[in-house]
Amino acid sequence: MIVTFASFKGSVGKSTSAIHLAALLQESAPTVLVDHDDENHSVSKWYDRGNGHGLSFGVIDKFQFGREAAKYKHIVIDTKAAPDRDDLENMAKGSDLVIVPCTPEIMALDTMVAAAQELTKFEAVAYRILLTRVPPAPQKDAMYAREMLQQLNLPVFNAQIREAKAFKRAAERGCTVDQIHDFDNYSVAWGDYEKLAAEVDQIVASRAGQEQVVNNA
Repeated sequence: MIVTFASFKGSVGKSTSAIHLAALLQESAPTVLVDHDDENHSVSKWYDRGNGHGLSFGVIDKFQFGREAAKYKHIVIDTKAAPDRDDLENMAKGSDLVIVPCTPEIMALDTMVAAAQELTKFEAVAYRILLTRVPPAPQKDAMYAREMLQQLNLPVFNAQIREAKAFKRAAERGCTVDQIHDFDNYSVAWGDYEKLAAEVDQIVASRAGQEQVVNNA
């Protein structure tokens, strides 16, 4: 399984989401996270802050990808922000699923809609929008954002990632949020990513089944 994270606006939780999905995929099979963000290297910095012990999966850069990828069943790729059209096309062709994190704010949503229009131009692309940094109830930002995206027929994960202070502490310690036991909401935050991982498995498995039917036809 190759899953690529792409964002079209900063501070939407792209690297955080890539790290937590990789940790959950590692529970079922060897997983590697490729740091393809040439500008920020957020994943590599996160890994280094934990001295390599806070994350359960491997982290490599794009130059090691060709040599190391065969060792892993699952590959998660964290890309640079605001990819250009060529980057988008390569993501679409090389991934089983492209995940696009987006916060439920109007500026982020406007950028997301424009980017989605580009993604849909590529043949057989599979992508889903992931609502992140969702404010707590009773605020309804995520509900309104979801309704807007669905009205535009854009694919959105059922799972969504709620805002939690535990994520900031996890980044500081170089670990995943399930290890931040001194914050009451750590289990809720981890649970959101568990739901995402389950949904990713279902989507990729469903696409593989459809492709098998086509190949056998």
